Amino acid sequence: MEKLAIAGRACFFEKGADPAYLLIQPVDEHEVPMLEAEVSHIRALTKQDFAYLAFMVGDWNSELSPWAAPPVFGNEAFGGGGESTLDLLTDSILPKAAEDLGISGLPLVIGGYSLAGLFALWAVYRRDIFSAAACASPSVWFGGWRKFAEVHRPLAEAVYLSIGNKEEKARSRTLAAVGDNIRRQHELLNEQGIAAVLEINEGNHFKDADLRTARAFAWCLDKLSERRYNNECAGQFIR
Repeated sequence: MEKLAIAGRACFFEKGADPAYLLIQPVDEHEVPMLEAEVSHIRALTKQDFAYLAFMVGDWNSELSPWAAPPVFGNEAFGGGGESTLDLLTDSILPKAAEDLGISGLPLVIGGYSLAGLFALWAVYRRDIFSAAACASPSVWFGGWRKFAEVHRPLAEAVYLSIGNKEEKARSRTLAAVGDNIRRQHELLNEQGIAAVLEINEGNHFKDADLRTARAFAWCLDKLSERRYNNECAGQFIR
């Protein structure tokens, strides 16, 4: 995997022989050692070829939160910098990557784990450039998220959701809401006609993050490929 700087951000890039999709993931320094394993897992889980681009996030709680919210862990509040991060991604990182790395025109799948999973989910409500969102254990306990999801509609074709079966057993009432919220999220997506799945994983929030994220991306790739194949077949039949 190649490490490079794009639009002033440290990024990690890998491209298959004939990629049909570009996977995008915000990561922090703790995830970097797992990225190669994650990409290997994705390749083992799907036959779809892809390019992968991860970009570094410095202040996790600030840069990935869709709006400001009070602290849940210790004294660190959520800064609500998600819009600026999304602007950086869509206006600077992706255009520069497309120009320099030969990945122009590929359908985009945005994904991530935990708060990055929520950021990916929120991103497909805010921009129409993403074909799918791969949301592994997304932080849908986030204050105000459920109300937001109930009055907005995603602009993507497909959304993958997952949760560990011990996550809603947290002592914190805020964190324990993740179970009801993610089930409601899944219901909303189905009601809105978005291709969606909710996968229940064994363990708490911190188990097998790289594999869970890989499964999220792989599902999105297979679902998008399936939908494109069905659309092509339908078009041929109509003609």
